[in-house]
Amino acid sequence: MALSLKVIVLLFMSLLQFQSPATAATSFIKSRAAYYPNSEQNGTADGACGYRLYGATLNGGDVSAASDLYRNGVGCGACYQVRCTNINFCSDNGVTIVITDLGSSGGTDFILSQHAFARMGQTVDAGKSLLDLGWVDIEYARVSCSYPNKNITIKIDESSNYPNYLAFVIEYQQGIKDIIAVQLCETVSLTCKLLDRSHGTVWAVVSPPTGPLSVRMLMSSDVDNDDESWVMPVSDIPDNWVPGTSYDSGIQIN
Repeated sequence: MALSLKVIVLLFMSLLQFQSPATAATSFIKSRAAYYPNSEQNGTADGACGYRLYGATLNGGDVSAASDLYRNGVGCGACYQVRCTNINFCSDNGVTIVITDLGSSGGTDFILSQHAFARMGQTVDAGKSLLDLGWVDIEYARVSCSYPNKNITIKIDESSNYPNYLAFVIEYQQGIKDIIAVQLCETVSLTCKLLDRSHGTVWAVVSPPTGPLSVRMLMSSDVDNDDESWVMPVSDIPDNWVPGTSYDSGIQIN
């Protein structure tokens, strides 16, 4: 039965290839950005999105906290191109960051990691000059996330308690779509249970279904969330799942 399910998933993903892909926003929005002054070069492992250590090292450490763009956790994992506007120091392309935390400072939309903030500079020295400024005027646009050679991965959160409470984070989601809702399905019967968003991007359920499980996601069709569509189960979680363990789905959504 597990083999048949995987065949169904692969066929479904093949059909998605013939649909028009979501496009990144083409217009830039003006705002401000700061950075974590007391942080490590990379991001934080304590971000509100619930990514833990993954949130500190994701995207090479080019991550950020956001205020309005956090969207009660829906914005976690979204990618943005952020470029500063100071012609003396700033490069044309700026940096692509991933939202991993909630925060604001002085009317900013982004609080970048030091690593990401400095990467907006034309050179290493220019990046250091940007850090000396503390905050900068920026332009930003939503862009598609890309994780080459990575599949969607289900990370069982350490707060889980087998078999009574299951919480997990969905990692390495490519593209420009948002995860609106998540269901946990019994692999054999395909009976599904709608999960709660515990916080950030942590999905949780009390008294989870038993046996091998699959995750089903409700995705927005574009960044405006005008339309939504369910994606077939993308990952098999074994019946003896273990807190802190990651399970590779073997597939990716483009």
